[in-house]
Amino acid sequence: MLQTAIALILGILAGTFTGLAPGIHINLISLLVFSFSPVLIIYFGVIPLAVFIVAMAITHTFLDFVPSIFLGAPDEDTALSVLPGHKLLLEGKGHEAVMLTLRGSFAGLFIIMILTPLFIYFLPKAYPVFKEYMAFVLIAASAFLIITEKKSRLWALFLFLLSGILGIATLNLPALKQPLFPLLSGLFGCSLLIISIMSNVKVPPQKITPSTISKKETFKALLSSAIAAPLCSFLPGLGASQAAVIGSEITRNLGEKPFLVLLGAINTIVMGLSFVALYAIQKPRTGAAVIVGKLIQDMTLSNLLLFLVVMFIAGIIASFLTIVSSRFFARNIARLNYRLLCLIVIFLIVILTIPLSGALGLLVLATGTSIGIVAALTGIRKMHLMGCLLVPVIFYFL
Repeated sequence: MLQTAIALILGILAGTFTGLAPGIHINLISLLVFSFSPVLIIYFGVIPLAVFIVAMAITHTFLDFVPSIFLGAPDEDTALSVLPGHKLLLEGKGHEAVMLTLRGSFAGLFIIMILTPLFIYFLPKAYPVFKEYMAFVLIAASAFLIITEKKSRLWALFLFLLSGILGIATLNLPALKQPLFPLLSGLFGCSLLIISIMSNVKVPPQKITPSTISKKETFKALLSSAIAAPLCSFLPGLGASQAAVIGSEITRNLGEKPFLVLLGAINTIVMGLSFVALYAIQKPRTGAAVIVGKLIQDMTLSNLLLFLVVMFIAGIIASFLTIVSSRFFARNIARLNYRLLCLIVIFLIVILTIPLSGALGLLVLATGTSIGIVAALTGIRKMHLMGCLLVPVIFYFL
């Protein structure tokens, strides 16, 4: 019990670090834990290691909106928060933007608890049907997302396929270790940071005020998340960004503030339900869930119940940490040289790519960054760049 409690605390600390540090993903820490698991299991046991990863993953979904909104340095799950969040940041309301995502993430914990029994009952029956037609389901979902692109469907299709080709090439390079780090860091991280440098963004002093959003708007956002997130929790290649777009289409005319609530909720729900899917159909759909599945070969209901308790505790603590972190950024962001900060983050991502993925990783990072810049300059939603994962998965199931 003591080991589990320590693992929970360490997981929350690790999730805080990965959430606030641009370019450091929970998948990287999860892989490191798994790499050293033969030694760690001797001292801590299997369950505490799994608890560590679950706590880290949920904490990360709360805090990763802070650098996304204040620094313009999102990961693939928070990329869509940059536009409405950046707009509020330039109005001096960056803290309010983070609080809106926090509202969604915290509500997402309760939605996970409500959906878990339904997931356990229906998913084993529904998944075999989906699996048989998985490629066509993913093609239909991708087509729907491209069709709903308001700027240019042709550019959306082009960038989706281009990122897909990059994804296929990257994932099939045997000499490339940790292919997802340079791939996603380029497409979603460095490209946005370079755009920020090119735009010479100046952040105004921030106001620390409570979020202003009606109960009706919040309910619409949470209802949309509860409908869209489960679909993307067990379909491979679809993540929080895709679920957010599907959710926003379910509830038409969703404003910028409700959309941030929607993003926060979906980010947490997709992560939480990925562990439920691991129990229900033995198919993990997030990197963290994959590692937990490798640590626990035969996941039981008691394991799942423990993980649900861990999620709730981690979420509560992460809420306070998010508020503190957001207030710190809000008070200090205007004093910092934003351009220099972006350069430092890019430098850190490049430095991390070298030991993780080598020279080939730098090539993937540069290519992904170029594609991401094209998406930004054409005004196309960066969610389409998730073709880097969707296209390889579609080909796998065809």
